[in-house]
Amino acid sequence: MELADKAVGFLLTAISISIFVYYTFWVIILPFVEKDHFVHEYFLPQEYAILLPVFAGVALLSFLCVFVGFVMIKSNNKKKSA
Repeated sequence: MELADKAVGFLLTAISISIFVYYTFWVIILPFVEKDHFVHEYFLPQEYAILLPVFAGVALLSFLCVFVGFVMIKSNNKKKSA
């Protein structure tokens, strides 16, 4: 099982680094590249640079609120039945 854990950890690290490099290039470097350069074909429009992280943050916050609420309700039900 240890090898599988290392493989999953490596994969998650590689994905995280790839997303970080892509987003950093997209947001910081790409605005200084000319609009007709071929590299613009590989990136979404600049508006999505704000919309995607906001959507991800709202989804994460919603999931956390639902999870905490579920745990609180479950904990409250255990106290009542005991």
